[in-house]
Amino acid sequence: MDSDSIDAESGAKASGNRYSHAYEGLRALLLSGSIAPGTRLTEADLTRMFDVSRSTMRTALARLTQEGYVTSEVNRGVRARSFSEEEAADILEAREILEAALAGKAAERATAEEIEELRSTLQEMEEAQSRGDQEAYSRGNRRLHQQIKLAAHQQTLARAHDTLLYPLVMRQYRNLAARHPRAGSLDEHQAIFLAIVTRNPDAAAAAMRHHVGSARRALLLDTSPEPPVG
Repeated sequence: MDSDSIDAESGAKASGNRYSHAYEGLRALLLSGSIAPGTRLTEADLTRMFDVSRSTMRTALARLTQEGYVTSEVNRGVRARSFSEEEAADILEAREILEAALAGKAAERATAEEIEELRSTLQEMEEAQSRGDQEAYSRGNRRLHQQIKLAAHQQTLARAHDTLLYPLVMRQYRNLAARHPRAGSLDEHQAIFLAIVTRNPDAAAAAMRHHVGSARRALLLDTSPEPPVG
């Protein structure tokens, strides 16, 4: 390979790394809740933040728009995605169904090593709650749900789950005045784990659906039916 080819390959790799840095970095900010729903995102600010070119940032924004993390409108620019209550309710309902199915599959298919990883994460969550470390508990919560998804060994369900934008919905509608972790959250996780350990898919699915439904009901989201007219 001549020097020109090596230089071209190195340049392509560097460009790809810059793009990944911009895409993954902005996506992480959106998922973390650091950017409020509806916030306008300007290319100039983002290129400075991630130290990339405008064309690179534009490509990253195009992908995030396609995936639903941001919206792009003529004369309004790019904004962090916000959800109507109806959209949010639909997404959270889909999450209940998919995570329940994944928990059921995990009860059938989880390896001994994956079960030990679940046990370790749950223990870390218990310790975090006992010392009042909300951030550590939240990290453990996210990791436990991810581990259950992987332990299901069901790629079609996992891909469908990954297209949901429920972390954005949860952050938009969370009740900041409410206690965290939510009362009963740890008990619910323990019930899910027990069902997986005992290889009871029906119990695992039911426990997960109860857990995710309880988390949804704790949000500032009015999903009560409209009263009848007349």
